[in-house]
Amino acid sequence: MTAAFGFYALAALAEIAGCFAVWAVLRLGRSAWWLLPGLACLALFAWVLTRVEAEFAGRAFAAYGGVYIAASLAWMWAVEGARPDRFDLAGAALCLGGAALILLAPRAG
Repeated sequence: MTAAFGFYALAALAEIAGCFAVWAVLRLGRSAWWLLPGLACLALFAWVLTRVEAEFAGRAFAAYGGVYIAASLAWMWAVEGARPDRFDLAGAALCLGGAALILLAPRAG
C-alpha cells in the first residue's frame, strides 16, 4: 500500500505538471517550449501509473482519481497561491476515502 501511494503521488505530480504546462501555453501565454517538458511529464505520469500493483487497470486508475484530486488542490495552493477552502478539503477527503476503499477492500478470489 505504501508503494502504491508513492506511485500515485509521483503520477499526480507528473500529470499536474504536464497539464499545467499546456495551461500555461494556452491560458497564460507562455512559450510553446513549455510543451516539451509538459509532454515528458505526461509520459512519466503514464509510465508511473503502470507501476501500481492492481489486478485491473480500471481499478488502479479509479483509485488514482482520489489522489489526483488531493494533489491538484495542493498544487493550487503551492504553485498558484490559492488556498483550498473547507469544501475543497472535504471533497478531497471524501475522494481519498473512496480511493482507499477501492484499493483496500477485501475481494473474493
